[in-house]
Amino acid sequence: MVRRIATQVHKQASRLLRAEYIKERPAWFQAVLDHPPLPLPPRAPPARTGDDLPKKLSSARPQDPKVFSIVYAEDELRRQFFRDHPFEAFRPTTLTEGGAIRDVHPIRGNQWTRLRQRGRNPSPEDCILFALNLHKHHYLSINQAYLTSVAQFRSLRSEHHIATLVGAKEAEMHGAQFGWTQTEIIFNKETQALETWQKKHEADLTAAANRKRWRAIVERNGPISEFTKGREYVRLWKEGVRPDYSPVLTSTSPTEDAVQEPMIDFMGTGSQRS
Repeated sequence: MVRRIATQVHKQASRLLRAEYIKERPAWFQAVLDHPPLPLPPRAPPARTGDDLPKKLSSARPQDPKVFSIVYAEDELRRQFFRDHPFEAFRPTTLTEGGAIRDVHPIRGNQWTRLRQRGRNPSPEDCILFALNLHKHHYLSINQAYLTSVAQFRSLRSEHHIATLVGAKEAEMHGAQFGWTQTEIIFNKETQALETWQKKHEADLTAAANRKRWRAIVERNGPISEFTKGREYVRLWKEGVRPDYSPVLTSTSPTEDAVQEPMIDFMGTGSQRS
């Protein structure tokens, strides 16, 4: 049955009984007929005063409500920092937090006056948080706080870089041996890849030569004659001279070369047999 309001339930049941869709009267049918439910009061429109009435009716579509954008100061600082230091994004970092999230550093707020207080090798996030801290707790403008934080960040990074180079030199002087750097490993992989290309080219040349192993290679030791377009061959054929195409199976000595009969070259003049 379609869902209806209380005042229409018994009416719908009566229509179903007349259509013999329901064979027996429900137990509640006679009771509802004797005591029908009260009708619902009509819905009256809310009272309006003169100020509530619209001044001008318009069929135009109402304007959509504007949503204000959520802007954080650290996002602007982070965007400007990586625009000025793009290579900082290539430094390796870890996204694993471990068993728990790192605790908040004890030095913060008004106590945090220098970036060095968070360590001698600060990260980009430390620089951004320090600039935000200067802006909030030391009442510097956002631009001045950013310039101060970046200047200290660059100084600490320079000190760390120089200390690392000096430490590596001292370790090498004491006999330490360092492995390949990541740059050298990549260069070696590129060299190996180029060598595979050279080997593949040589293999292709060898395969091409093997495919041509049935090609006849004629070695001419005599002088190169002029091409006669087959007229010399026809002349010898008319004279009854038969060519000999059998290969030389044995090598001859220099004394035998003097008594050998000349082999006729059908492409030009006669030449001595090799």
